[in-house]
Amino acid sequence: MIAFGDRNFMRRIIVTTILPIVAGLAMAQAAATEDEIRNAEKSWAAAVTSADYSALEKILADQLIYAHSTGAIESKSEYAGRLRSGAQNYDAIDYMGTTVRGYGDAAVAHSRVRMKGTSNGRPFNDQLMMLHLWVKRGGQWRLAAHQTTKLE
Repeated sequence: MIAFGDRNFMRRIIVTTILPIVAGLAMAQAAATEDEIRNAEKSWAAAVTSADYSALEKILADQLIYAHSTGAIESKSEYAGRLRSGAQNYDAIDYMGTTVRGYGDAAVAHSRVRMKGTSNGRPFNDQLMMLHLWVKRGGQWRLAAHQTTKLE
């Protein structure tokens, strides 16, 4: 006879019923976060290549740290200002592979990309490693940090 107070019975219930449900929910959440971040990456690339400053304002975190492959580091206002003035222009950002890791309301996207455009009137066509830190604020993913490293 099995009694509900039996420890072995309760352990079996937890192991066979509750743990698989919790694990499944965690896996579903991780997949959803990965999809959301991949979409956020696409939105960022589309906004900077099309000079959509309204969209970019919603994507960039107010405390953005934007570190270029040249070593220049800009705040949100500095980066947005360079884009608006034409000092920084992206013609294309092509992703060659991205790995996403979620950490609750934060996520890291590590990508290999090719960026083409102009910076201070000089053309660039760089193959880069790019690291983005995304944070979720008010239900929306925002880009909090950007770092690129030249591969060529």
